[in-house]
Amino acid sequence: MDNTAKWRTPPLKHPYLKVSQLLVLASLFYFCSGIIQVNKTVKEVAVLSCDYNISTAELMKVRIYWQKDDEVVLAVTSGQTKVWSKYENRTFADFTNNLSIVIMALRLSDNGKYTCIVQKTEKRSYKVKHMTSVMLLVRADFPVPSITDLGNPSHDIKRIMCSTSGGFPKPHLSWWENEEELNAANTTVSQDPDTELYTISSELDFNVTNNHSFVCLVKYGDLTVSQIFNWQKFEPHPPNNQQQLWVILILVVSGVIAVITAITGGCLAHRSVARWRQRNRNEEDMDLEKMSPINIGSAQASV
Repeated sequence: MDNTAKWRTPPLKHPYLKVSQLLVLASLFYFCSGIIQVNKTVKEVAVLSCDYNISTAELMKVRIYWQKDDEVVLAVTSGQTKVWSKYENRTFADFTNNLSIVIMALRLSDNGKYTCIVQKTEKRSYKVKHMTSVMLLVRADFPVPSITDLGNPSHDIKRIMCSTSGGFPKPHLSWWENEEELNAANTTVSQDPDTELYTISSELDFNVTNNHSFVCLVKYGDLTVSQIFNWQKFEPHPPNNQQQLWVILILVVSGVIAVITAITGGCLAHRSVARWRQRNRNEEDMDLEKMSPINIGSAQASV
């Protein structure tokens, strides 16, 4: 595998510092422009304040509109609340909390500027008495990437894959080693048409005969997540002197035990044979003693 570096720009060592600086600048911008900013993530709950209080009795005499850009979200007229279809079953008004609206199960499509308009009757017509805007920023954070082993495409080459999913905006994945970007293979990015969330994966081949420490870096917007993969090459360790001495000692002891066993076995066998022979001699002698003597005179007479 060719690990030729494309760029020599190292990955951000303190990405959160840059993010925090951007958030401060963005907050100053919205503060100066009079727009409050609310930052949330997908599936969380957002409370957007109209920053205006009225009594319960006044609800019948006012009109309250919450809209996103040119799209109506919620309207209160004559004390009756209506929620538009896109926000139905997950949005409601909280009249006790500065005429706020509560949006649950946030989606990426909920990003945008929301404006609250309060109208009161004056001389038989409705006139705007209060208007404020809130900027809702919804993001989807990618989880820490996972790195999996895909095996060995050849003898000395191993292949690994880095992947993560469920984030927004569109991510970029890169591999790094020693602050240099490496050439990746089979990098794929896909987006769910319903949730608009992204999935990304990338493969990397490397030589197993060297030590490695790879960083899989995923950048989305101004945020990053990363994972580290360490590889230690295999090096067989020869036994030390103490281990060699123990091996020699075990072999010597085993040899001595074998010799002693053989000698002992031979001696026992020899004794057994000697006893057997002695027993046979004793039996023969006893047989001779039991035999009756022959009368020589009787034998001659018969002849």
